[in-house]
Amino acid sequence: MAPPPSSAYDSSITLDVNGDKHTLTVDHRTTLLDALRERLDLTGTKKGCDQGQCGACTVLLDGRRTVACLQLAVAAEGRAITTVEGLADGDRLHPVQQAFLDLDGYQCGYCTPGQICSAVAVIEEHAAGWPSAVTDDIRPEAGPPPLTGDEIRERMSGNLCRCSAYVSIVQAVSRAAATARTEPAEAAAGAEGAAA
Repeated sequence: MAPPPSSAYDSSITLDVNGDKHTLTVDHRTTLLDALRERLDLTGTKKGCDQGQCGACTVLLDGRRTVACLQLAVAAEGRAITTVEGLADGDRLHPVQQAFLDLDGYQCGYCTPGQICSAVAVIEEHAAGWPSAVTDDIRPEAGPPPLTGDEIRERMSGNLCRCSAYVSIVQAVSRAAATARTEPAEAAAGAEGAAA
């Protein structure tokens, strides 16, 4: 249990991070990034520019990507927060994490957690049919556009890699998206076989 607020500038909040509840007292001006790194020791989320421009601090908030340096911790209360530490299923890496590892989608690795969290959201946004600035046919009935390199680059453009591992990042996102498309079909086929 967090201590009660010590001043009018503090609040006691409960954050749901990677499925675990954490109660802490924070200054109202504390960013989600600082709460994650400094208060909860979840240092996978990186502090890059601290101005919302580089994407190194990208996390998922209710499944949608956000830059944690511009999100106040008090505004994240009651919402599901997923950091890079929460993507894996035990020892099994998330398909995006595995693709980044397999295809060297990193060099120094500093931007990688934000890139991975963003890529997870990109794949879900694309599957839901959300258009991007380079999508040719934005009519809802057109369905998701092909996830081309141009689509991936545009959708990932909020995440900067100072080492310029962009070629491998695009390949990793493409592979993870293909994996995401085949896994539900394989699971359905397996369920049908088990029922027979």
